[in-house]
Amino acid sequence: MSAAGTDRDAGLQPERTRLAWRRTTLASSVVAVLALRQALRGSGSSAEVAGAAVIVLLWLVFLGVAHRRIRALATGRPPGLAPRSALAVVACTVALAVFAMAVIL
Repeated sequence: MSAAGTDRDAGLQPERTRLAWRRTTLASSVVAVLALRQALRGSGSSAEVAGAAVIVLLWLVFLGVAHRRIRALATGRPPGLAPRSALAVVACTVALAVFAMAVIL
């Protein structure tokens, strides 16, 4: 028996994962746009503008990590997701949800 991963037949799994990253990026983009729209509809106070800036920053970080992962999945033998990248994605997702809720309320 060989070492784990050396004889791996990836099949269509990387393509499915790449498509899932694209769907997640699209969903994140929709949330960011709706939160920005809600934040900018207000009085234009400095808190609302700062909230909008944070939402854009979180979205850009998420987009960067997702794009890097999508490119990595296009290779013949994609590497696993690095723990640092996974933590960044989770942190951006949770923070984006919190800021979106703060903007709505």
